[in-house]
Amino acid sequence: MKISNIEFPDKPLFLAPMEDVTDPAFRLLCKRFGVDMVYTEFISADALIRNVNRTTQKLTIYDEERPVAIQLYGREADAMAEAAIIAAEANPEIIDLNFGCPVKKVAGKGAGAGLLRDIPKMLEITSAVVKAVNLPVTVKTRLGWDEDNKIIVDLAEQLQDCGIAALAIHGRTRSQMYKGEADWTLIGEVKNNQRMHIPIIGNGDVTTPERAAECFDKYGVDAVMVGRAAIGRPWIFGEMKEYFKTGESLNLLSFDEQKSILKEHIISSVKWLDIDDTTDIESVSNQRLKGIIHSRRHLAATPVFKGIPNFKETRIAMLRAETLNELFRIIDSVEVP
Repeated sequence: MKISNIEFPDKPLFLAPMEDVTDPAFRLLCKRFGVDMVYTEFISADALIRNVNRTTQKLTIYDEERPVAIQLYGREADAMAEAAIIAAEANPEIIDLNFGCPVKKVAGKGAGAGLLRDIPKMLEITSAVVKAVNLPVTVKTRLGWDEDNKIIVDLAEQLQDCGIAALAIHGRTRSQMYKGEADWTLIGEVKNNQRMHIPIIGNGDVTTPERAAECFDKYGVDAVMVGRAAIGRPWIFGEMKEYFKTGESLNLLSFDEQKSILKEHIISSVKWLDIDDTTDIESVSNQRLKGIIHSRRHLAATPVFKGIPNFKETRIAMLRAETLNELFRIIDSVEVP
């Protein structure tokens, strides 16, 4: 499978863009375990144009994680085109347009999935960005705004006509948010539409190696995108790749190895958010650190500690810990179930 001139192996797996999740520390871990492409966190076009520090930091890309797509969101064509030009200077492989984020602060202001209620504006933005940059431009969107407006089959053709290089589809409407089950039937209908010639990437509820394989085999998509199932579990991509090869669902890592990866991720987050290359990690091990707070979402979601009896109090302590020494003492104290 190819997106423009970027080649991917058979049955490629992509890491979905997720706010406060897909920073470089996490992307690099997922890359180690076999993910084929990663996306940045959502980047506001308006904030990028204003040179907001937290936003420009999201443009950081390391060679080890390529290929990388920078994902932008906004509601005005001129601003999105200008932001795309700025993002292109970070040298990603792809510029991706977010027309799928359902949260109120984005969709409610006419950006993200909010553009599913203004298709002419969505197409205007897409065309403007395609014309503004010399990189492949892709789109991630949803089935439609609500159950009565599942427009993705026609919308896919319209977006393709704007010149995009690939389309990722989350199998829910905006109204569903992340509730209910993702409906892959319409994703398959888009893929099987003879008028479509760009790659179609399926997304939504891909939580196991078996489900990833089924999505390729049953719906014919060109790539599968994994989102929430990877939080606190970057090795899921390796488990999926192994299943594709052998047909067996195996745990790649032992319990202790999984704990070590979690700790490594926390340290990487601390290095990313709290210290520079000249600071020794040991020197800050007793300090309250932003990287630890940032990692709590992964600790809360990870399946590593699932099934451990009477774990509730330990989990609460883990999520309240504010220093590396305290947090690692708690993690190390947890024994294999």
